Amino acid sequence: MRFTKGLMTAAAALLLGFGTAHADMMKVKIGTEGAYPPFNNLEADGTLVGFDIDIAKALCAEMKADCEFVTQDWDGIIPALLAGKFDAIIASMSITEERKEKVDFTAKYYNTPPALAVPKDSDIADTSDAALSGKTIGAQSSTTHSNYAEEKLSSAELRLYPTPDEYKLDIANGRIDAVIDDVIVLSEWLATDDGACCKLLGTLVPDPVINGEGAGIALRKGEDELREKFNAAIEAIRANGTYKEINDKYFDVDVYGG
Repeated sequence: MRFTKGLMTAAAALLLGFGTAHADMMKVKIGTEGAYPPFNNLEADGTLVGFDIDIAKALCAEMKADCEFVTQDWDGIIPALLAGKFDAIIASMSITEERKEKVDFTAKYYNTPPALAVPKDSDIADTSDAALSGKTIGAQSSTTHSNYAEEKLSSAELRLYPTPDEYKLDIANGRIDAVIDDVIVLSEWLATDDGACCKLLGTLVPDPVINGEGAGIALRKGEDELREKFNAAIEAIRANGTYKEINDKYFDVDVYGG
């Protein structure tokens, strides 16, 4: 097929314009854990799925940003952000004053309470510290939930795990008496075959100091422009219905919270 000189020039200009526009897209690397279903999880085929992931993709689309996901173990996720491995953390990270000493946060994008789960035949009557005296509670390390157990449920022994998968195995095999985590995380697990061992004991009253203001996006200090772009995008997807679509895909309740 042949083109006239004019058509070739027009086509070249169009391609150049597309390439320039693509090159001008803001590029953002997003760190996530990939081990916290239903919020973020790395499937066997290497695909990242979950509420955090879909929210991140919606925010990137709203910001017209070219985003890339990077998985990182939870214990090292803030150090990796500070080292420049990625630009933002979208991984159900609670906004707390302790973390604000190291990183900045956007506004929250969801807020759900902590809870306890126990074996179905457990003799633990309620979620009080007294009821858990002498029991062993499992929690993921370096989380608001482990901090909560340490501060509020001090009559129990606290056992820490690198991911929720390990504490789930231990409670299923009778090695610990209870586990503490986000109520959504526990409820979703209890609805699966793997969670058939256990039941939800109850939710816990959040402590604003320990549990913070909800889950936000963490960024390096001084990244004010990126933070405000994310904040504007959170407001936009809340207003245009995208947030609700993603919420309803995963949950029967509005996880945004009050």
